[in-house]
Amino acid sequence: MPVKNQYSELLKMSSPCEKLIRRDIARTYPEHEFFKGQDSLGQEVLFNVMKAYSLVDREVGYCQGSAFIVGLLLMQMPEEEAFCVFVRLMQEYRLRELFKPSMAELGLCIYQFEYMLQEQLPDLNTHFRSQSFHTSMYASSWFLTLFLTTFPLPVATRVFDIFMYEGLEIVFRVGLALLQVNQMELMQLDMEGMSQYFQRVIPHQFDSCPDKLILRAYQVKYNPKKMKRLEKEYAAMKSKEMEEQIEIKRLRTENRLLKQRIETLEKESAALADRLIQGQVTRAQEAEENYVIKRELAVVRQQCSSAAEDLQKAQSTIRQLQEQQDNPRLTEDFVAHLETELEQSRLRETETLGALREMQDKVLDMEKRNSSLPDENNVAQLQEELKALKVREGEAVASARELKLQLQELSDTWQVREGLARRARSGLGAPRRRPTADLSPQAHLSRGGRWKESPRKLVLGELQDELMSVRLREAQALAEGRELRQRVVELETQDHIHRNLLNRVEAERAALQEKLQYLAAQNKGLQTQLSESRRKQAEAECKSKEEVMAVRLREADSMAAVAEMRQRIAELEIQREEGRIQGQLNHSDSSQYIRELKDQIEELKAEDPLAFDGLGLARHLDEDSLPSSDEELLGVGVGAALQDALYPLSPRDARFFRRLERPAKDSEGSSDSDADELAAPYSQGLDN
Repeated sequence: MPVKNQYSELLKMSSPCEKLIRRDIARTYPEHEFFKGQDSLGQEVLFNVMKAYSLVDREVGYCQGSAFIVGLLLMQMPEEEAFCVFVRLMQEYRLRELFKPSMAELGLCIYQFEYMLQEQLPDLNTHFRSQSFHTSMYASSWFLTLFLTTFPLPVATRVFDIFMYEGLEIVFRVGLALLQVNQMELMQLDMEGMSQYFQRVIPHQFDSCPDKLILRAYQVKYNPKKMKRLEKEYAAMKSKEMEEQIEIKRLRTENRLLKQRIETLEKESAALADRLIQGQVTRAQEAEENYVIKRELAVVRQQCSSAAEDLQKAQSTIRQLQEQQDNPRLTEDFVAHLETELEQSRLRETETLGALREMQDKVLDMEKRNSSLPDENNVAQLQEELKALKVREGEAVASARELKLQLQELSDTWQVREGLARRARSGLGAPRRRPTADLSPQAHLSRGGRWKESPRKLVLGELQDELMSVRLREAQALAEGRELRQRVVELETQDHIHRNLLNRVEAERAALQEKLQYLAAQNKGLQTQLSESRRKQAEAECKSKEEVMAVRLREADSMAAVAEMRQRIAELEIQREEGRIQGQLNHSDSSQYIRELKDQIEELKAEDPLAFDGLGLARHLDEDSLPSSDEELLGVGVGAALQDALYPLSPRDARFFRRLERPAKDSEGSSDSDADELAAPYSQGLDN
């Protein structure tokens, strides 16, 4: 189906690029009358063509810059024809490769243009590189819009016409022509200045004469073979870059996987390190616990050994007690020893109580003596008086010093006046001294008011009197000072004596208190020992009583066993008599019966060996000592045989057994009565 016929159907469809197309339409030829104004006819038909192409070629879709080419076509023809021409240009003029999302053809064009620039304008190329002014920064719009966004429409349409005839070759030529024309100006600018120059100066250089630009463009050298070779080189370079990118992607993937593996290993290593540290900590704790357990085990072993020693001591004590129980004499000695210790402890307690009373009496005496001594208040008063005396002594010393100073001044004055008097006497002659002279002022005056003696002598006498009075006062002050010092010394001595007495009393009191505490502790210890000895004595008495009761019980058991034994022997004799009368016993029966009797005696001896210590039954009841047959038993006599075997030293028992040798009665009743008669005195003997 022709493309022109598809156009109407494509307009009915919706495109995913409609929003992008609507956004860029307002910026396409904004100054042209056909496209000026929102929702104008030019913008509407431009939107339709771009939408239809985005639906026809979904791989390219919509790319910025293609709207300027479609807009130029719409200025020349209807929208259906413009759509068909644009599709043809995209497919046959390499524009589709330029507008693909990868823009591989644009990269090839930039690569070819850079080669031509380096070959034909090497200085400008070096300047561009030094300023980091890449070719794509100014030449990309040339190839994408075919100079439609660079030049005004008259110049751009001339370039577009040649493009329709020759293809992209004109773009290379025009671009190099522009650079050749402006090489000197561009060499003097930096990157920002060059950007401004490309945007403002170059687009309007050929507005008045577009042919001049075309002529300069065709003067540029263009070799199609080199362009093909550059295309192959670029393809090889791109393939190599693709391989490198694939390798880089693979390496990045491997690197990412290795990083993940490293992170996993680091986590595992951290986990292992944590486990190792935890294991070390656990081992340290276990070692510490083992050490503690070993110490506890050592303590337990020590306790076990001490317990074993205590057990051995207890066993030895038990053996000693058993020996003491077996030997009543040792028990009596132990009780006597305890009584002696009790008496000694009581004596020590009495002595301690007497010493304690003596110490208490001494403490009371010391307290009385201490109460008679001056207390602390009196000592404080004495100290205050001593301080006051010292103050008064200081005042007296100060007054004495003042008197000495006054005396020195008077002596100096006296010496001065005496010198004057000597000089006067040397000039006038020495005056005569009268035996009696009145020192009063009236005695020095005459009737006419004249002095009897000279005024100098009067002044000298007054000074001498004053000097004497001062010396007297000084002597009195010195005497008082000596008395005060002596009093102070006496008070200090008394204070020192009182302090020494107090210290001695305090030391004696402390010693008495310590001794009292020691005696109290000793008394307490003695009381503890006394209570312990009393307890031991009570325990010994209880043990002795228990032993006596046990001995009595064993004696009673022994007596009961002996009585039972004798009763059995009597029954045996009666049965033997009955058997002999009836003729039912034989040699084997008698031997067996004797063995049974011996076994019973052994059992009784095993039950209570102490009961048979004085009897000696086992020693006498041998098979050799007993009759071996009934005839021997009858010939010897059962009474004599048992008497020799059991009671060889008992005459009364011998008489009893001799009575058994008399012939038995014929009847059973008579034999029973005889047996009762024979057993009666023996039972009475046992009771006695």
